[in-house]
Amino acid sequence: MALDQTTHDLPCGRSLEDVWDRLDAVTEHDLTCPHCSTARGSLLALRDATRELAAEQTEPSRDLTERIMSAVRADVRRYRGMVRLSAPEPGTLEVSEQAVAAVLRFAADEMDGVRARRCRVTTAGLDADGRTLIEAELTIATAYRDDLADVLARLRDRVGAACSSGIGVRLVRLDLRVDDFYDR
Repeated sequence: MALDQTTHDLPCGRSLEDVWDRLDAVTEHDLTCPHCSTARGSLLALRDATRELAAEQTEPSRDLTERIMSAVRADVRRYRGMVRLSAPEPGTLEVSEQAVAAVLRFAADEMDGVRARRCRVTTAGLDADGRTLIEAELTIATAYRDDLADVLARLRDRVGAACSSGIGVRLVRLDLRVDDFYDR
């Protein structure tokens, strides 16, 4: 079975692919035809920019691996459980525990000196108003500093606020675990 190849024809009848193939072997037509010479100029600029980007030696951010692994871990555990949210309309509204965990990790990551590692959320029932109660276990890395107790207290407040105002659930238990320290 043959592949369907689409060509991009220029008004002069030549294809853009032909111009690309002959970038280094210029013909008289390539130099005199306004369509081919314009396309050739654009393709030369594209080739130069591509080579420049390919030659760049960029270092990935220090926490790239951890962020990738966090996303992988979240994806593996997806659909483990669902959290029911209050809905103004009739019917139900549910999100995965992993979606709630992602909100909590984000709240922690946005705090200066804290990097979220893992987060596990479980549903713990409903309160008297019908609001879902959740428990969370959050593992973090934090910048080395003397006021760790203050950092953890502010983190608890931040995560609790993310639960109530950001998601609409009530956090009844938060276990924090400091896995690592890092220099700023």
